[in-house]
Amino acid sequence: GPTRKMPLTASAMDFFQLFVPDNVLKNMVVQTNMYAKKYQERFGSDDAWIDVTLTEMKAFLGYMISTSIHHCESVLSIWSSGFYSNKSIALIMTQSRFEKILKYFHIVAFRSSQTTHGLYKIQPFLDSLQNGFDSAFRPSQAQVLHEPLIDEDPVFIATCTERELRKRKKRKFSLWVRQCSSTGFICQIYVHLKEGSGADGLDALKNKPQLHSMVAKSLCQNASGKNYIIFTGPSITSLNLFEEFEKQGIYCCGLLSTRKSDCTGLPPSMLNNPETPQSRGQYRIRMKGNMSLICWYNKGHFRFLTNAYSPVQQGVIIKRKSGEIPCPLAVEAFAAHLSYICKYDDKYSKYFISHKPNKTWQQVFWFAISIAINNAYILYKMSEAYHVTRYSRAQFGERLVKELLGVEDTSPSH
Repeated sequence: GPTRKMPLTASAMDFFQLFVPDNVLKNMVVQTNMYAKKYQERFGSDDAWIDVTLTEMKAFLGYMISTSIHHCESVLSIWSSGFYSNKSIALIMTQSRFEKILKYFHIVAFRSSQTTHGLYKIQPFLDSLQNGFDSAFRPSQAQVLHEPLIDEDPVFIATCTERELRKRKKRKFSLWVRQCSSTGFICQIYVHLKEGSGADGLDALKNKPQLHSMVAKSLCQNASGKNYIIFTGPSITSLNLFEEFEKQGIYCCGLLSTRKSDCTGLPPSMLNNPETPQSRGQYRIRMKGNMSLICWYNKGHFRFLTNAYSPVQQGVIIKRKSGEIPCPLAVEAFAAHLSYICKYDDKYSKYFISHKPNKTWQQVFWFAISIAINNAYILYKMSEAYHVTRYSRAQFGERLVKELLGVEDTSPSH
């Protein structure tokens, strides 16, 4: 849970600023002004530009965040006369001023001579965000490594033409997280660029098991020695990785796929389906030290690799139609944590910022901001402030937008 007690009067902005404090926003102001100056020195002066202020930067973020609640295709819809227009906040800043800030917006204006990392324009922000996540929250023992749902708004996808879809560039990165599976709080973010020739570029993508192993190690670099139990999907699950994690005091439980997983070192007899027909709930086990490989049958064979649960401990999977199906405890635990993450995705993935810039670093930035707001809401729900105001996720987002824009709200708090 949270590491600090927030006051009863804590606002949405107070929770958001646990991760994106004023000093980070002030740095955005400085870097944006520096970039604008350098850009104009190179391409000619822009008479319409005046240096951005901290108040304007907060308003700029507020406008962007508003697209996560109303899901307008373009943030500029706010100033239009159409369905997504929002007169109450459109008056805070003109559309032309917003577009100027958007044109010059930067977190790191210039590349330093030593920088080779493809995300150098956003890395300081990601590092700061990570520090905020680490200091504000202490996760539960059980955590999940996965790729959260950050796809396009399904309503837009259903209504746009094929030509519009083709025009929208495919994401050039994948985003992985380590997530507390009892609260949904995202403890760590890892961004993997899909192009380039470096160790994390296209060459690495050709060797998927190594890539996913590298992602898992990066996400768990702060987890060693804490006896965490990490749940993983088939792409990450492998004997070598689990044994390496065990030496660091990290325990694992992962679903295994003969097609997607690295099955090196596992007994072939357990990877092949038995010829004799199986009844639901039957399972076979092979052990090596603390590591168990479980093959469990339920309308198909499911394999699990774990060193976190004893294979002889019994559990049950409860199905609405067929009732209880016996299984090892590791299978029950995996299903429970997976279902929680599905619920998290269903609830929170629709609150990702809709703005889709072409630049990769900007796409990563808005995804990271969306995750920070979801985390802020999770902390708010665990605080005493929630019992006073009881905002839903949408109301929390609206409050945050109004506080960033400096709009007074006269509506009742309940």
